[in-house]
Amino acid sequence: MNILILGSGGREHALAWKIRQSEKTNKLFIAPGNAGTEMIGENVSVLATDFSAIKHLVLEKDINMVVVGPEVSLVNGIYDFFINDSELKNIPVIGPSKEGAKLEGSKKFGKEFMLRNNIPTAKYKSVTKETLKGGIQFLESMSPPFVLKADGLAAGKGVIILNDRLDAINVLNTMLAGMFGKSSQTVVIEEFLSGIECSVFVMSDGKDYKILPVAKDYKRIGEGDTGLNTGGMGAISPVPFADNVFMDKVRERIIEPTISGLAKENIVYKGFIFIGLISVGNEPFVIEYNVRLGDPETEVIIPRIKSDFVELLKGVANGNLQDKTLEIDERYAATVMLVSGGYPDVYEKDKIIDGLNSMNDSLVFHAGTVAKKGSVYTAGGRVLAITSYGKTKHDALEKSFKVAEEVTFDKKYYRKDIGFDL
Repeated sequence: MNILILGSGGREHALAWKIRQSEKTNKLFIAPGNAGTEMIGENVSVLATDFSAIKHLVLEKDINMVVVGPEVSLVNGIYDFFINDSELKNIPVIGPSKEGAKLEGSKKFGKEFMLRNNIPTAKYKSVTKETLKGGIQFLESMSPPFVLKADGLAAGKGVIILNDRLDAINVLNTMLAGMFGKSSQTVVIEEFLSGIECSVFVMSDGKDYKILPVAKDYKRIGEGDTGLNTGGMGAISPVPFADNVFMDKVRERIIEPTISGLAKENIVYKGFIFIGLISVGNEPFVIEYNVRLGDPETEVIIPRIKSDFVELLKGVANGNLQDKTLEIDERYAATVMLVSGGYPDVYEKDKIIDGLNSMNDSLVFHAGTVAKKGSVYTAGGRVLAITSYGKTKHDALEKSFKVAEEVTFDKKYYRKDIGFDL
């Protein structure tokens, strides 16, 4: 098969690394890709949101399957674009329909879907400028902290947690006034749940599903989970508290009602479901849905999948996922993210990266990188994801931290406490 991966981050490099291993992969293309994907496939300078350019690429390169990395392409309807085009309709897209992508594209839609399907989640209220009075009353009925979420996509920055009620009312007004553009024309006010979080990943063909390895990621820039939110500073898999008893609850109360709810509502969904969970007294609640694999969780869960990943993707596309085998590596995996100094605020790019050839048994997935003049340079806030295996969490982390020290670029930063809370 000739396979096209859309995206340019660490998630896409990890997918390319795994897909390249399959005997079923003939040619592998990544659009637009990065310096890491360039080493295992062919990068094409086409944006993941430029559907007409993607069509041209797919036809020119005789692509047999498209694997979508970023959520924006899905929310913008790339699945529907293919299905409704006579030249593309028989080429499978791994990702949900535009309606299915609303699970992530609209917090309001996601919460209403959970409510309709009796899926445990925090109490909430959706607010617009017209219903602001009701939103303030809802805030006044709650105890702090207060959670405010922009309804639409906001590049991972649309969630604000506040401890003071007056601050929450002021920020609610600011959000509705355009703090996140159109994404915060509607704001979801949510009850704060106290517990420990994890990420559950499911692949589904619309009828059946497979549960991929569970991960826990670390979003804050500072150690001890302090400071600003980022796209993710590292991840661990497996997650010790997500044991068989907990995962049985997740399966029965969340995954199966989600899959059956999508089918019942005639929502076409062939792809990945990323369920952000919180364990409150060992009871699982859904924080949010994402409609693609997470980042940096992909870099920690994909290396733990021993099965032929292309065979699993074919099962999603062909509707026979139940016939496929998913085998998981029992070892721990730990991912540490190297980021540019100043991230997630202002940071500099174009720093030369040294030490990439010093790896032993660790994996290095490129995120914000570019190859030029025979070297690799930084090209983003999150630069590299270092993933290592170990018999224990400690073993895996020790290896990744060692490599994190050996790889160098100006103003490099990484968290040295990934996994501290497990």
